[in-house]
Amino acid sequence: MILKGKGILSISIGCAAFILTMVMFTQFKTIEYTDIVAMETMRETELRTKLAEWKEKYAEVETKLMDTNAKIAEYKSQMSSEQDATNLLRQEVEEAQKYLGNTDVRGEGIIVTLEDSSKKEIERLDLINLINELKIAGAEAISINDERIVSVSDVASINYGMILINGRRTSTPYIVKAIGDRKHLESAITIKGGFLDEMRKVEEKTVGYSVEENIVITKYQGEMPLEYMKKEEKK
Repeated sequence: MILKGKGILSISIGCAAFILTMVMFTQFKTIEYTDIVAMETMRETELRTKLAEWKEKYAEVETKLMDTNAKIAEYKSQMSSEQDATNLLRQEVEEAQKYLGNTDVRGEGIIVTLEDSSKKEIERLDLINLINELKIAGAEAISINDERIVSVSDVASINYGMILINGRRTSTPYIVKAIGDRKHLESAITIKGGFLDEMRKVEEKTVGYSVEENIVITKYQGEMPLEYMKKEEKK
C-alpha cells in the first residue's frame, strides 16, 4: 500500500508539472519577426528603448519560470498524503482551465475598440499586433468580438474587409477585451510611439479604449485538437 501511495503521489506531481508547463506556454503568442534592415537604421536612442523593452520582457519570462518552479516545490512539500495530492491537483486543474480558455472569466482590464476610418480599414495585422502588446503587458484573457483568443486561435483575412477569428466571420468594429492589471495594459498601448500612436498618427485608423473594473470574457467555443503532440513514454 505504501508503494501504491508513493506511485500516486509521483503521478500527481508529474501531472501538475505538465499542467503548469501548458499554462506557461499559452501565455505567449508568436510575435512578428523584427525587420533587421529597419533596426539598423534606427537612431541610437530608439535602439536603447527597444533594448530596455526586451530586457523587461525577458525579466517577466524569468519571473514566470521561477513561479512555476516554486509551485512544483510546493506540490512536493504539501503532498503528504493521497488526499492532499488529489485536492491540490484539482485546484491546479481548475486554474489551468481558466488560462486555457475553457471557462468564462471576470476581472479588471481594458477594452479597445478598432474601427475602419474614412481612409483606412482595420486589418488582421492590427489585431495581431494588439494581441501581442496586451499579452506582453500581462493580459490573462483576451477576446475579439467575444471570440476567446487561446493558443490555437487564428486571425485570418477574407474578402470584402471581413476577418476570420477562430474560423468565424467578424467585421468592424472590433471590440478587444483584455483582463489583467489595467494600469499595465493601458500603459502598454498608450506609450509614446506605441500601438495607439501608430494606429492613429501613422495608419490613420480609428482606435479608442476604456479602462474597466469588471470585464467578462466568455470561454473558447472551439476545439483544441492535439494531432502531433503526444505524451513521451519513458524507457
